[in-house]
Amino acid sequence: MPHFLATTDADFETRFTALLGMKREDSPDVDATVAAIIADVRARGDAAVIDYTAKFDRLALSPQTMAFSREEIAAEVAKVSAEERAALELAAERIRAYHLRQMPVMEERWTEDNGAELGWRWSPVSAAGLYVPGGLASYPSSVLMNAIPAKVAGVERLVVVCPTPDGAVNPLVLLAAELSGVDAVYRIGGAQAVAALAYGTDTIAPVDKITGPGNAFVAAAKRRVFGRVGIDMIAGPSEILVIADSTANPDWVAIDLLSQAEHDQSAQALILTPDADFAQAVTKAVEKRLETLERREIAGPSWRDFGTVIVTRDLAEAAMLSNRVAPEHLELCVEDPEALSAQITHAGAIFLGTWTPEAIGDYVGGPNHVLPTARSARFSSGLSVLDFLKRTTLAKMTPEALRAIGPAAETLAISESLEAHGLSVRARLDAINDGGA
Repeated sequence: MPHFLATTDADFETRFTALLGMKREDSPDVDATVAAIIADVRARGDAAVIDYTAKFDRLALSPQTMAFSREEIAAEVAKVSAEERAALELAAERIRAYHLRQMPVMEERWTEDNGAELGWRWSPVSAAGLYVPGGLASYPSSVLMNAIPAKVAGVERLVVVCPTPDGAVNPLVLLAAELSGVDAVYRIGGAQAVAALAYGTDTIAPVDKITGPGNAFVAAAKRRVFGRVGIDMIAGPSEILVIADSTANPDWVAIDLLSQAEHDQSAQALILTPDADFAQAVTKAVEKRLETLERREIAGPSWRDFGTVIVTRDLAEAAMLSNRVAPEHLELCVEDPEALSAQITHAGAIFLGTWTPEAIGDYVGGPNHVLPTARSARFSSGLSVLDFLKRTTLAKMTPEALRAIGPAAETLAISESLEAHGLSVRARLDAINDGGA
């Protein structure tokens, strides 16, 4: 049974705090193994990657076959049905349109009254690598969500690493890569693929940023290479929080909760409602749906171990508690979702109204589905074009501007005992005062 809480209970705060600190992810200690793999790839390059691929994916590769050829991609893409292609093309179109609107003005400059010219300039990273979990259960939607923002940002070289255990390939993944403008798809995975992207091999040129989800080994590898390259985030198990009132359909809410529970036995689904009877109706609907759900062996344990039902005094209290959870996905299935949304400060993505299931956001809504988990929405955001851009500041002084603000810089340099800093300003100020400028 899921966890049942009511904010009127005497022990509510204790139980809710425990809920926030609940460890949901089984994180085996893989760091030593990952460190050894990374060191091996750095030392042996292609040979190490090929050896690990044979060991873990049971696939024999050579430097020449590490990447899919154009002919192989075309053959696989041809297997995609017309219906699936149309759906993927619609998703790509909507994701691209949304992320185009995120692009900042690439250069801003202004001149102050004293003549100082300041500003900034945005520019894309030169190369990015996208990790895509492999096999037939891989997700083409994740390719679109990672690759399209990178291309919109202007990333010049974009590659995908995607393991193909026993040679199993998902044609939709290759089509998604094609629709997104990916330059190469390598059939490798695990920590060895992350290491190859970060440090490069004879076959795989290093990248500047690595994004995309993966297992514990991939997550540990991303942590280890961070600093050498940028990364997006370390994602944990999926989560959804639904705030609902009696105007919502309890069966719809139940399905929405299960849409995340079916991802992983460690996923978490929560419902907050001021209506105790509605909470019971949703709980019964979840149990009924679990009787026939194809992935009930995954969703059932998720709901049993981590599912949570909280009865609140009102919707305002529900919003307050939601902000403390800072959920990855937040559905507002209430009569006035816009008003309630104004009270939300911490959430990865908000889905407004009963006609907006989270699943739309996973595929064709437009906003990115790569979102912060494990309460990290308190301080971070979902993937966007900004993750593939970097900002460079611009400054230009004139003699008049330096005369106006230079003495303050010299004073601060002296106060910090950084003599050369002060002298570099003073030399120019002296030249100005001597008529040299």
